[in-house]
Amino acid sequence: MLSVFDLFKIGIGPSSSHTVGPMVAGKAFAGELAVLGLLPMVGRVSVDLFGSLALTGEGHGTTGAILGGLEGEEPASVDTAHLARRTAELKNNADLVLICAQTIPFVYERDMRLHKGMFLPRHSNAMKLTAHAGDGTELYTRTYYSIGGGFIRTDADFDSEPETWPNPPYPYKTASELFAICESEGKTVAQIVMANESFWHSPTEVRRRAQAIMDVMRDSVERGCYTDGVLPGGYNVRRRAPNLLRKVSALQAQGRRDLSLWPTLYAFAVAEENASGGRVVTAPTNGAAGVVPAVLTYYQNFYPHATEEGALDFLLTAGAIGLFFKTNASISGAEVGCQGEVGVACSMAAGAYCAVTGGNVKQVEVAAEIGMEHNLGLTCDPVGGLVQIPCIERNGVAAERAVNCAQLSRLEDGRQRVISLDAIIEVMYRTGLDLQSRYKETSLGGLAQAVAEGLERKKNSENA
Repeated sequence: MLSVFDLFKIGIGPSSSHTVGPMVAGKAFAGELAVLGLLPMVGRVSVDLFGSLALTGEGHGTTGAILGGLEGEEPASVDTAHLARRTAELKNNADLVLICAQTIPFVYERDMRLHKGMFLPRHSNAMKLTAHAGDGTELYTRTYYSIGGGFIRTDADFDSEPETWPNPPYPYKTASELFAICESEGKTVAQIVMANESFWHSPTEVRRRAQAIMDVMRDSVERGCYTDGVLPGGYNVRRRAPNLLRKVSALQAQGRRDLSLWPTLYAFAVAEENASGGRVVTAPTNGAAGVVPAVLTYYQNFYPHATEEGALDFLLTAGAIGLFFKTNASISGAEVGCQGEVGVACSMAAGAYCAVTGGNVKQVEVAAEIGMEHNLGLTCDPVGGLVQIPCIERNGVAAERAVNCAQLSRLEDGRQRVISLDAIIEVMYRTGLDLQSRYKETSLGGLAQAVAEGLERKKNSENA
């Protein structure tokens, strides 16, 4: 079984699969060189990106993330401003310093190769790192796959049996198994998850780690709400959260009771932070990082009976739901489209909000199922390879939808539902496999294609 802390990772934007995973891979590769005693012999390192990493890597910060990892940076602690400066230096052919120990020459055009028309069979997010001796002889090579949510695998990982760990008190793999345990034990989802997490870590440690995650979530909401400006990338996308905050606050001050836009603007705030390379929490990915923090913040700010214990329950419940998708399907936009990112985030937030506002176990399942059912087939088609259009708005819409799903589920007992959460997870995965690759984080179809064609027509008309 995975821990919820495997799912919720503190990292940097704009993408868990294209930024966080590659940085982890870069550091892992440099670490392997050190362990094997090869570091002093390395005279050059080359990076080959394939599939979605090649097609959208520049816009997603992949190249800089890998180089940062090779130099020893970690997603949870890297100084984002320093990373941006260092990436610019390396693109201008500054020397590369492998994990602060071995300085080697680096020529960006030669050593960073993007194979935009080539996909490796294991996964569409593939990167091959190769260390060469000074005379060009290959010393060591490793292929990594960034499979979503900051998780990475190697070929050996795909070929070997999953690593086994001691079973916690309440082992389960599917949603139906967890919900059956809840019914038989008379416990909530959060209580079962807490019991399992306390098997791997002390209860104090579980609460400390959960609080650290919630603190980063809260900080990303607040930073996004008060940071004006234009997002990087060349499309002049203006941050909308601060202006929305001013307008919604003014309406509330005038006596408006409609609070439905609060989850949307909170999600905008986090998604805009992510798009600018800021620090966020994968929930379950960076591309969908705004939804869960937005609904959690909405609960904390507006639910009249909100408590700190309720916030912890929210996080644990959301994590359990996200892990069902991670374990039994996919949370990679490059594998199953945006339904595996924003769709999963909506499901997580809906189930969690239902749980902490009085929903029973069956109602939690229904809320999570509805949250995914109406995101089925959602494509991943980021304009210009940037996590901005339509990603930011999708986070906002999904956050409000999650609240509505939770409220709807609580008005019914859920017994008349035909589709289970496990069934919708299976359908989501099959749907994702059926999607054409152009709709899976390649920026070759959908909105990305429409915008590119529009810009081309505009350019041609101006030149006519």
